[in-house]
Amino acid sequence: MRIGNTSGDDNGYIMYNNISKTRTERDIGVVIDDKLTFADHLAEKIEKANKIVGLIRRTFVHLEPATFKPLFISLVRPHLEYANQVWCPHLIKDIDAIENVQRRASKLVPCLKELPYEERLKRLDLPSLAYRRSRGDQIETFKIVNNKYDKECTEGLFRMREDSVTRGHDKKLLKTRARLNSCKYSLPTAWLTFGTICRTRWYTQRQ
Repeated sequence: MRIGNTSGDDNGYIMYNNISKTRTERDIGVVIDDKLTFADHLAEKIEKANKIVGLIRRTFVHLEPATFKPLFISLVRPHLEYANQVWCPHLIKDIDAIENVQRRASKLVPCLKELPYEERLKRLDLPSLAYRRSRGDQIETFKIVNNKYDKECTEGLFRMREDSVTRGHDKKLLKTRARLNSCKYSLPTAWLTFGTICRTRWYTQRQ
C-alpha cells in the first residue's frame, strides 16, 4: 500500500513481485487506507454499532434510562471510540455520522423519545461522542507530554517550545505547520491549532 499522493513505479521494488497492491489494510483493529481518510473504518464501525443498537431494540420491549445507559456504554460506544486518537474525524459529515448512532439509540427509551437530543443526553447523563473524543485527545496529550507512556513510543509526537518567555508552565508546545489535512487534524497538531479548537468547541456546544 502506497500512502500519500506521490506516484511511482511499484515494479521498481523486487518485493512487489510477490506482494499484491492494496488500497486498505487492517492494523490492530483499525482500517487504514492509502489516503488516510479512514472512511472505510468509519463506515465499518458505524454499521456494526447500528447493528448492535438494532439488537438491543429487538431484545428489550421497554427500556428505562437506567437500563439503556449501561447497555449503550458497554455494547455500542466501544465500537465508536476504539483508537479514535488515530482516526478521529474532522469533516462535519463524518462527525455527524458517528453522532447519529447515539442520537438514534437514545430514542429507544420511550419516555425520552420526544425530547430534543441535547435534553435526552442530560436525562441519560451521557456526553456527546464529539465531546468525549475532544476530552480524550486532551487527556492523551497530557499523558504524552508528562511522560506517562514509554518515551520510545511517544518520542517526536510533540515538540516543546524553547523560545517562550511568557509566564506560566514549562509544557508549552510548538505549533507545527501542516500542509495536508491528514497531518493537520492528527493528534499532535489538532490541539495546537486555534481554529480546530474553536470548531470543536462550537460543535460540542451545538450538541
